[in-house]
Amino acid sequence: MRADQIPMYRLYGDLAYLWPIMSPPEDYAEEAEHWRRLLHRYLGAGRHRVLELGVGGGHHLSQLTNDFDAVAVDIAEPMLTLSKRLNPSVEHHLGDMRSLRLGQSFAAVMIHDAVNHLLNEVEIRETLATATAHLEPGGLFLTAPDYFEDDFSPPQVTLDGRETHGVRLDYVEYVYRLDPREPCLETVFTYMIQENGGLRLEHDRMHTGLFPIATWERLFRKAGFRFQAHRFVLSNWPRDYVILAGVLE
Repeated sequence: MRADQIPMYRLYGDLAYLWPIMSPPEDYAEEAEHWRRLLHRYLGAGRHRVLELGVGGGHHLSQLTNDFDAVAVDIAEPMLTLSKRLNPSVEHHLGDMRSLRLGQSFAAVMIHDAVNHLLNEVEIRETLATATAHLEPGGLFLTAPDYFEDDFSPPQVTLDGRETHGVRLDYVEYVYRLDPREPCLETVFTYMIQENGGLRLEHDRMHTGLFPIATWERLFRKAGFRFQAHRFVLSNWPRDYVILAGVLE
């Protein structure tokens, strides 16, 4: 089967039930601690109101709800269903982070790894405009792309496996650059799923953006943010974990 014959974004649709197995909420505790510290560093102590765009299954957000009052948005209803179940105290909305307008303001707007789905500078500018439209004066925007063009070395291959509630999931994740002239990656997944006494294979793929940190900085500043890139070391991350921060001027 050719890669371009594989259906796209099934993990956010009919295969969304695999997400809590593939990437359980407890896996986010270490990185969420860095987000928590940055939020308090920029905003000060207290229980601030935050908006997460592209919340997905809500696994990252679940690590922060004890300290912040949150509103969550995602474009995929199956993922919102997962997040609502995990984060019942959070207000959820179906929407696109490139065009959303809730008519509410927040101390901080966050985009975890959903920012990877922005495929060009126009989409990044649209999303930054969404952030500014929802931020209080001097508010904070945080995001963390998985890859930067500065240090991406293709292909990136991951093999992992988990089991829970009678379902065994093993998967291969293959990330490569579609075209060296374009800022776009393709990730191809093969899922081996054992459930109900049988084994089946499913395939999935998605496209994500790949930009240098300098591009992010330029677009942050053009949108009216003071920019800072914060680098951390994570025990389960093979390279620097980078959180991009912008303070609305």
